[in-house]
Amino acid sequence: MQLFKTHAKSKGFKLVALFGPEHGLDGDVYAEQELQSKVDPDGIPIHSLYGKTRKPTDEMLKGVDILVYDIQDIGSRSYTYSTTLFYAMEEAAKKNIPVWVLDRPNPLGGLIIDGPMLEEKWRSFVGYINVPYCHGMTIGELAQFFNQEYQIGCQLTVIPMKGWRRDMIFQDTGLPWIPTSPCIPEANTTFYYPTTGIIGELQLVSIGIGYTLPFKLIGAPWINGTTLAKKLNEQDFPGVHFEPFKYRPYYGKFAKQDCQGVLILITNPAKYKPVSTQYLILGILKTLYKTHFQQALAKAQNRQDIFNKVNGTDEVFKILQQEQYSTWKLLSLHQKEREQFEKKRIKYLIPDYAF
Repeated sequence: MQLFKTHAKSKGFKLVALFGPEHGLDGDVYAEQELQSKVDPDGIPIHSLYGKTRKPTDEMLKGVDILVYDIQDIGSRSYTYSTTLFYAMEEAAKKNIPVWVLDRPNPLGGLIIDGPMLEEKWRSFVGYINVPYCHGMTIGELAQFFNQEYQIGCQLTVIPMKGWRRDMIFQDTGLPWIPTSPCIPEANTTFYYPTTGIIGELQLVSIGIGYTLPFKLIGAPWINGTTLAKKLNEQDFPGVHFEPFKYRPYYGKFAKQDCQGVLILITNPAKYKPVSTQYLILGILKTLYKTHFQQALAKAQNRQDIFNKVNGTDEVFKILQQEQYSTWKLLSLHQKEREQFEKKRIKYLIPDYAF
């Protein structure tokens, strides 16, 4: 943003408006807090796209000749920054306003394809396009996919990165990580968000939000950490190790209660499957703590809608409810569809990123 302001006059363009996504222009606002539009210190209006409206209005787009998107995404479908871009592309297309996407790295790299696809009836702000939960695409590639597959007709230009390859995670870039939101303080947290975030929607266990390790923990007062870690490690899942852990959340789920559980340690990002690991955890929790699990599912009826929207399907909830042993069915869900997607996405991948 500061670069735009710095170069505006010398490069002959005028910055007429700024648009803020869910966590605000500076990424410092907690999730699900509605934001008000305001004016920045230089007198430039900041239009909130996470308040009364989530799409830029005609009034907001007045005087805009080009809409530029320059926001770091985290590579998971339910993180709302990508949907904010898609909404903006739809509105810009209606007014023939070109959209430029300044591409940025997918922090998970460009190779991880994991998790369920998005079924049309569960399309929402936390999942707007039919891609796997972890799709292995940059935000620019997603924009190209959306524009073509959904026939948006946006005048889209993607400015590619220099020096990034599909086999690079964010830590390989040498770039500093600027927190995209309060609970994504480090680059490696982007791997943990798709590992526990869906579980968190059920309010079954603590996932470390409210403690110093957001998304990196699974814990509850009724869990035996040693037992859970042993059972999870016995599954020999690729790229991950589970360590028994005790903690006391400061706020959030089980605030100020003594919890046991596991600290999730990603040992090999190249082999790691975040969503598959998450479904493994769900399956093992159900096996070890059936009574607590079923009670939590019963209490989670009011959370079922958002859980299904984040998953992109209601099949996950049904499997957890109906199947005695749910892990395999969860892991195999949408496997054929993912394989089809992997072929479909090829034409939208930017050639410069090949390795």
